[in-house]
Amino acid sequence: MVAYNIINQTPHPNFMKLKVLVWQEQDQWCASVPALPGCHTWGDSYDHLMEMVKEAVEGWLEVASEQEEAIKKI
Repeated sequence: MVAYNIINQTPHPNFMKLKVLVWQEQDQWCASVPALPGCHTWGDSYDHLMEMVKEAVEGWLEVASEQEEAIKKI
């Protein structure tokens, strides 16, 4: 299995595997990433959902990194 950088789809040497729970509610696709508390998203189609999951994970990791840096400064 090859992991890809979410932004430019090139092989990425440092990657993590995340389980994503996916379900459908009426006309919306929903997803949650259990390993990242509060990381949830939705999309109008499965493909749209996968794009939104990538964005949600990137955003979650960015905020976590910023918070870690802030704690180091204290």
